[in-house]
Amino acid sequence: MAWFFGKKKKKAKEAEKKVEPSTPVSQPEVEASPDKVKEAPTNTTPVKESENKPEPTPVKEVSSAAPVNEEPQLNEAEKYDRGLERSRKSFGQKLSALFTNFSGVDDDFYDDLEETLIEADVGFDTALEISEEVREEIEFENVSDPEKISQLIVRRLVDLYTRNGSAEDNHLVFSKEGPTVFLFVGVNGVGKTTSIGKMAARFKARGRKVLLAACDTFRAGAIQQLEEWANRDGVDIVTGKEKSDPAAVAFEAVKKAKAENYDLVFIDTAGRLQNKVNLMKELDKIKRVISREIPDAPQESLLVLDSTTGQNALTQAKAFLETTNVTGIILTKLDGTAKGGIVLAIRNQLHLAVKYVGLGEKVEDLSPFNPEEYVRGLFKGLLDE
Repeated sequence: MAWFFGKKKKKAKEAEKKVEPSTPVSQPEVEASPDKVKEAPTNTTPVKESENKPEPTPVKEVSSAAPVNEEPQLNEAEKYDRGLERSRKSFGQKLSALFTNFSGVDDDFYDDLEETLIEADVGFDTALEISEEVREEIEFENVSDPEKISQLIVRRLVDLYTRNGSAEDNHLVFSKEGPTVFLFVGVNGVGKTTSIGKMAARFKARGRKVLLAACDTFRAGAIQQLEEWANRDGVDIVTGKEKSDPAAVAFEAVKKAKAENYDLVFIDTAGRLQNKVNLMKELDKIKRVISREIPDAPQESLLVLDSTTGQNALTQAKAFLETTNVTGIILTKLDGTAKGGIVLAIRNQLHLAVKYVGLGEKVEDLSPFNPEEYVRGLFKGLLDE
């Protein structure tokens, strides 16, 4: 894995004291992308966006054009490099602090190593696993040089990440015929509706005919928020009244999508009802209604998590996995946190694919997850070539 990275940077002299707060997501500026998308070969085969090449479907344009972002667009590598800068610096500083008063390899050193990894949000289980593997290699190779031990730790993290994700497919699944339905789930406040709006803009720019469904009828302002995104993106939306039946809204949306030949249906759902049982019953009801109209739908049930919450995001994921069939994760606000190591925890503990990540505030900064660019962005400069 060492070929992923550049020359090792000088270690930071002082460890970062605390994780930085999250960066608020601003309103997007929509800019068309030249990339196009095509249908998957089967109803269950994931495909890369870059491989999709459909004929553009005419869609209704909004009367007022969205402002165009005149700043030069970053490529994917640059986005990951910028978006993971805080996490990369934080992890580098934590490693530097680990060796500031290094006096040798003993039990105290391994305790400090585990604490350092936990603070980097790689997860408790991952921290123990890495610490044990490092211990075995140090003893086998008789390593005592702090710089070599530091390299060893990072290499073990990279190896573990790659090993546990070898069977993971992070590409979205599309329907071969008829509308593709994506169901978005997650607790309130994680950026679920914003992610829907950004993904809608992304696919609209690629010639897809997109329909939004405002099925979060319980949270005050949720319908209006999604309507604003629909207006900005220039896509259609199906809504109901506040407190109305979310499944009824979902039914109207998929029915309209079939009748009017929409390519994609994005369904927003409630993040909180009276309790978890009620929430999961509501999600199950929505799924049943969708599948009656479109048997293979939803093609994706995407769990949206806020990376700035660290291990709380992992707890949320486990709760949803207990009660619903999550097919992938959208991880928001990676650029606004030093807790980018949460991706390693998700992969190591849940073995669940991260499909999209938020790497900035603009609409184009919600990107398909690229494992290689993620590893580069998180560890660049911490390994020798």
